[in-house]
Amino acid sequence: MKQALIVVDVQESFRQRPYFRDEELPRFLRNVQSLVNRCTARGIAVVQVFHQEPGEDPGNPFTAASGFVRSMPELSLEADEVFFKQVHSAMFARDRHGATLEAWLRERGIAELLITGIRTEQCCETTTRHASDLGFQVRYVSDATLTFPMQTRSGREVSAQEIREHTELVLDGRFARVVTTAGALA
Repeated sequence: MKQALIVVDVQESFRQRPYFRDEELPRFLRNVQSLVNRCTARGIAVVQVFHQEPGEDPGNPFTAASGFVRSMPELSLEADEVFFKQVHSAMFARDRHGATLEAWLRERGIAELLITGIRTEQCCETTTRHASDLGFQVRYVSDATLTFPMQTRSGREVSAQEIREHTELVLDGRFARVVTTAGALA
């Protein structure tokens, strides 16, 4: 089955947000880089997706005007194609010609996706669910996703690990096969 690695929102924009924490960043970037390198060596397409909001507000790190809608410098990759999205699911992202990620994948006969990126429970999980509903097989590479602690409405902090575990629970066996970086291409 033909595969593609989808690298979702691994962009400088996040470092500009007050919730950004870098404790897990080195491990996350090592895992994503390992997948990029292994996929490239095997001829598996590598797709990079950026979240880019409309407008020209340089104070919004997710607008082009901010200069932060770009790869984190620690990540080295030459994407087969780059897409930009304004919503959570990367499947709606568009390339420079206006083609959606879904159309690009289908045109190339790609049937299985490896999902990585930032944020675990938001764009990565949403992309996984959407891709599954569209009929793609999905390997969700949990340790190659990154998120940050969040606060519940009652004020309790939920750790990044708890968020990751919840995402794994709701995705595995329903929308995706949850895998680790080491086993992602097995």
